[in-house]
Formats: sequence, C-alpha cells, structure tokens
Amino acid sequence: MADALKRYAGPIAAVVILLLVGGAMLIGWQRYDRDYVVAVEEDGVAVTKVIAAKIAGMSSLKVSELSGTVQSTAQDVRGFGLLKSDQVVKMPFSVDYFVDVGGLGEGDLEWNEATRTLIVNAPDVKPGKPNVDESRRTLVRTQGMFVTRQAGEELSRRVSAHAQSRAQREAQAPERMAQARDYGRAALTKLMAAPLAAAGYGDARVIVTFPPERAGRNREQWDVTTPINAVLANRQGQR
Repeated sequence: MADALKRYAGPIAAVVILLLVGGAMLIGWQRYDRDYVVAVEEDGVAVTKVIAAKIAGMSSLKVSELSGTVQSTAQDVRGFGLLKSDQVVKMPFSVDYFVDVGGLGEGDLEWNEATRTLIVNAPDVKPGKPNVDESRRTLVRTQGMFVTRQAGEELSRRVSAHAQSRAQREAQAPERMAQARDYGRAALTKLMAAPLAAAGYGDARVIVTFPPERAGRNREQWDVTTPINAVLANRQGQR
C-alpha cells in the first residue's frame, strides 16, 4: 500500500498543481473581463450594462447620514512642465453612519433592577464609504493651454479621488462623529426598548454608551448587577 502511494504521489501532486493553476488563471481572466473588456452589441457599439453584481447580508444598523457638496481640485503637468492644466469640480456627496449591532454580546447588555435601567455598551459608530455623485456635478472648470485626452482623464481621476478623501475626512471629524453618536444612541434606544416593553418593562430606561465615552470610566458606577438576558428569561418564566 505504501509503495502504491509513493508511486502515485508525483502524478497526484502534478494534477493538484494543474488544478490550482487553472483555477487561478480562470479567476484572473474573470477579473480582467469584468474590469477591462468592453461589452458591445452585435454591431460593435459599446453598451451600458451591469458587468458584475453581488448582494450580501449585513448586521449593521444605519443610524444617520451626512450629506452636502464637495469642491475638489486637481492639477496635471506634462510635456516637461510646458503643459499645465487644472480642474475644479463641485458635486454632492453623502456618507452613511452605521452601528454593528451584530457585534453586541451578552456582556454588552446589563440591567440595573433598582433603577430599571438597561445599559448598552455599544460598538462605536462608523462612517461608511463616501458616495460622491459625479452625475450631478454643478460645476466643472478645466483650465490649461492645451489639455490632452490623457491629461483630462488623469484630472478626472484625481478630482474623484480627492473628493472621496475630503468627504471621508469630513465624515470622521470629531463634531460629525459626535452628531452621529447622538443619532446612534437614539436608534439603539428605540431598538432595545421594544423587547423590554414586550417583556413588561415598558417604563425601563435605556442608556447607550460608545467606546470614547467609556474610556477611563469606572464600570462600577453604573451599579449593574444582572445580565439583561437573565432578567428577560426570569420575566418570561413568571408570566
């Protein structure tokens, strides 16, 4: 048996390697076709179509949205410094803020029976990827003695990247994050109040805290004694 395994070990390994290489080549071609091959009709005219799409489940709760208008600029220099061009664009943007409620565990929900208070130690609010709507640009100003096609494409790419970066910085600004946490607190309070009311604790108070607010805070000041899951289980058993 051992001799047979040794005899076929080489061919089996070669087949496995070929399968791995073939799979990698297939994935590489699919990505190349998705990103670089132009889809055309039978007459050769390029068409607008969805090339690839994927839907996935999420456990994040959207709690707020930042929206506004961003001005983005970019410069391009070519021809040994002789061809200089710049572009200014104004366009609307939006950024959504989320709380990962799927990350809440039993240890993050605690109950104070004396004050009938539920404390929710929530994950921090996080801004999503900025959505810069270039189709609704209100201003496009391109200047330069001679703007080549390559320069125009590079200016457009840089303007888009700069707009994304500026919108992201605005979304992460301390005052914006503070506002998003206030909305997150209200959303989580409403979310947690429903099961409490269903269990007969409609008059309970919900306190939501986020990591920056808990830093350095003495956990004992809340006088929390019982995990909320045990409270709800006991309540259901008494009914």
